[in-house]
Order: sequence, then structure tokens, then C-alpha cells
Amino acid sequence: MSASPYPLGLRLDGRRVVVVGGGAVATRRVPALLDAGADVLLVSPELTPALRARVDAGRLHWVPRRFAPEDLDGAWLVQVAIDDPMAAAAVSAVAAERRIFCVRADDRTAATAWTPAVTRHGPVTVAVFGGGDPRRAMTVRDAVRDLLAARVVSDGVAPPQGLPGGAAGASGAAGAAGTTAGRVALVGAGPGDPELITVRGWRLLTEADVVVADRLVPGLLLDELRADVELVDASKIPYGPSRAQEEINRILVDRAQAGAVVVRLKGGDPYVFGRGGEELLACAQAGVPVTVVPGVTSSIAAPAAAGIPVTHRGVAHEFTVVSGHVAPDSPASLVRWDALAGLRGTLVILMGLKNLAAIAETLIAHGRSPQTPAAVVQEGTTGAQRTLRSTLGAVAADARTADVRPPAVVVVGDVVHTLDT
Repeated sequence: MSASPYPLGLRLDGRRVVVVGGGAVATRRVPALLDAGADVLLVSPELTPALRARVDAGRLHWVPRRFAPEDLDGAWLVQVAIDDPMAAAAVSAVAAERRIFCVRADDRTAATAWTPAVTRHGPVTVAVFGGGDPRRAMTVRDAVRDLLAARVVSDGVAPPQGLPGGAAGASGAAGAAGTTAGRVALVGAGPGDPELITVRGWRLLTEADVVVADRLVPGLLLDELRADVELVDASKIPYGPSRAQEEINRILVDRAQAGAVVVRLKGGDPYVFGRGGEELLACAQAGVPVTVVPGVTSSIAAPAAAGIPVTHRGVAHEFTVVSGHVAPDSPASLVRWDALAGLRGTLVILMGLKNLAAIAETLIAHGRSPQTPAAVVQEGTTGAQRTLRSTLGAVAADARTADVRPPAVVVVGDVVHTLDT
């Protein structure tokens, strides 16, 4: 009989953690390490787009090659996230020589540390080991999560967003749980904070056999998936935008027709510039049942998290949300920028950082004052949130100087300064 693991909470803030591998397993594990404040070094010849986005945002360090022993210099922990047993064994051998605990995704019995099934409930983190059985650990973890949420409700306090509890959460998943046929759920994951997924969205995620995830979904949600869930990184699919969408549609239909419970996890809301409508139509044409779970859109949530209400009594009685991914002077643009310039309310621009200078110039050319307050909120609702306040005439230059990076939401209007104190 093997010895039981010794449970321990690691305080990794500012401490070096090495992750070897840049695929789906690393995509699921890295967000929790970053959330713990770890100084993450990622060693891999290639990365998933989700990991590359974190590198580009300066959240972690990437060494684009295969593992070398010197990569463990100064490390406190190493996570091996590759499926080559010989290469993984070589990493863990170096870790053992240096007395560094090593997590092995390919072989739990060869690891010196295990990653538990985790649930987070406000300041409480519960970690469950299942004696080497991930399914058992997940089952116990989910039961504990339900008990925590039920206790909060019984005390008269609503459960945090994204945690199960209460009649609405239970009934929301009842229909889906009662069938074994393949099906698809289009789930809005929210703006970035993993607790801002809806109760129903989280429940469907726990039932999933396959998760097709966008680059912008909260990484901690992926960290809580069952070990046997197939994770498809939608941003890694090749071809151009149209062909990639066709391939995503095909994956959803094929997996569901094979009997799988498929969750298409999308940042924000599935229908706010998320192409969820195209995916629903593709499934409907193939006879695949679809559930749509709305999500909290960053167009409202990111400004709110930065202290900017999109409407306010006596200041703005309307707000308009537009996509800025197409330049104003492009024939492909469907936005009437001249009409938007004449509105008195709030203008929220998603995916507009690259074209921000042209957008601002166009709005000013059609009558919007260059002194109109403007703000850019980068990675809203997350621990990496940054807010830049400026004016319409200067915001593009100020964003470049401050090195503001996507994902970012631009807000134009007097509401930018409404809650300033």
C-alpha cells in the first residue's frame, strides 16, 4: 500500500515555477500558477495561442526550445506538461537531483507532487486528492463546492457568481443532466474573472466531455475541468477566419453526433461579436440540440470594474457597443461612425485598439469634440486590469505610450469621469 500524500499549500508569490510543455495541459495549469503569483518560466518549442497571449501580455517568460537542466536554476516547483514519457522522465530526474518537487502530467506514480482537484469559494480554496483517481477527486470536489454554496445560501447570503447553489442553479442543469444524447452548449464565460461565469454555465462546464475554448476565456475555469475532458483550443485551428469557423462548427457537430456533451466556451457573451449565432445555425442544420447560456459581456463589465458606468442619471441615457476590428475607412466596415459621432451617449468599442487612432480621428472629423473623455480598460475584471484615462484626441497616443495591449475595451463619453472622487 502506497503512502498517502501530505497536503500542503504552497505560497508561490514571486517564486520561480518551471512549466515544461506548451500544449493543452500547460494551458490548463498555467492560469492557477499565475493566480498564485508565481514567476512562471515556460519551456517549449511551441505554445498554444492562449499561452502565447499570456507571454505577449508579459505575464510569463517563454524559452522557445526543449528543456535543459539549467532551466531549473532557482526553481521551487516544476510541472511537466508533455506526453513524451522519456522526455518527462529526464525532467523529473533533474528535479529529483536538485530536490525540486515535480508534477508529472503523463505519470502520476512517477511524480513527487500531485495537483489536486480544486474549488475556490471566495477566500476559501479546497483541494481534494482522490488517491490517484482524478474522477474520484472531481466528484468529491464538486460535492464540497455544492455544500459550501448551500451553506452560504442557508445563511441568507447569495452565493458568488460562478459557484453553484440555490434552486436556479440546480434547475438550470436538470434538463441537460437528464439526457445521454450528444448535445452542444454555447456558454458565455464572462469578461475574465472566473467567478463571473453564470451558475448554469459552470454546471454545464462540469458535465462536459469536450470543451472548445476561445483564447479569452478565464484560464482558471480550464484548470477545474476533469482530467479526461478533451480541450480544443479554438484559436489554434488553422486557416483564415472563415475556414477556422467552419472547422469549429464541424468539431461541435461531430463530437455531439458521437454522443459527447460539448461546451463551446466563449469569452464574454456568445452573441456579442462572438459568432455564436453561426455555431447555433450549424448545429441546428445538423440536428444537434443546442443550449445557449448568456454571459457577462466585457462591454459593460470592464468599464464597471474600472469605475465607469456606461449610463448614469443626468450624464448618459444611452450606450452603444461597436466592434473596432475593421478600420473606419475599410469597405468591409458596417459601422456608421459618422452617425455615432453625433450621439450624446456612451460609446463602447471592443477589439478597437489597433484602429484606435483612425477611429478617434473619424469621430472627431464628424463632430465629436477631441476633449471628450475617453478611457481604455485592459484585461478588465482580472488581476492584470489596467485603466488609462485620456481624451478622444489623445487616447490613441497615450495608449501607445503606456503600452496598452489587447484585450482592451475603449469607452468614449462623459461617464468616464462620473465616479471620479
